[in-house]
Amino acid sequence: MWEALELLEKYLFYLQRLGVEALPGKKNLKRFLDLDLTLPVSSLKELYEEVKRCTKCKLHRTRTHAVPGEGPEQTRLMLVGEAPGRDEDLEGRPFVGRAGKLLDQMLAAIKIKRAEVYITNVVKCRPPGNRTPDPDEIEACLPYLAQQIKFVSPRLICTLGLIAAQSVLGTTEPLSRLRGRVHEKDGIKVVVTYHPAFLLRFPARKRDAWEDLKMLQKLYQELVRA
Repeated sequence: MWEALELLEKYLFYLQRLGVEALPGKKNLKRFLDLDLTLPVSSLKELYEEVKRCTKCKLHRTRTHAVPGEGPEQTRLMLVGEAPGRDEDLEGRPFVGRAGKLLDQMLAAIKIKRAEVYITNVVKCRPPGNRTPDPDEIEACLPYLAQQIKFVSPRLICTLGLIAAQSVLGTTEPLSRLRGRVHEKDGIKVVVTYHPAFLLRFPARKRDAWEDLKMLQKLYQELVRA
């Protein structure tokens, strides 16, 4: 118990240093379930262009590049993170910084090549200072994520971090209650784990993440053999 409280205290202190004054509330998250998530696009290419010129929230004013996502147009596995960081904002690609390098290692450890999977984030533009995305920023970007899932047609999704897990699953449950089991969303199996950036700051949680990865590997191998 004390270890968990100490970890929570460190995490809240980290969020405070980033300028996060409040976490998304249940009321805001519940509204996401009522959104119209359709867009007038017919392909991933059109979706990317829509994301790059998006001005639906305040993040467009501070971005260098929007970061739509990358990977095969149709694949078995999709990875969903929270939002781009500094390196991603500069390059316009997801998970290319330190967290991205760790993600590559995590995939390699379970014998999955990055080129095999589709990688994106809930929010497509970098929040200033890498702060947690605001509810209105998540709301503005959710239709893009919904369309990506539709076009890519994954059989399996791995969410990285709390924001990704809650957004994909449409829940307000904490990460501790979402990890360790297989969820299902619209016929797609969903595995929840920590964001690589969190693991870089709290390496003691890598052991827990390894259990998540083994679950992901088992499900992915079953899809490959099917």
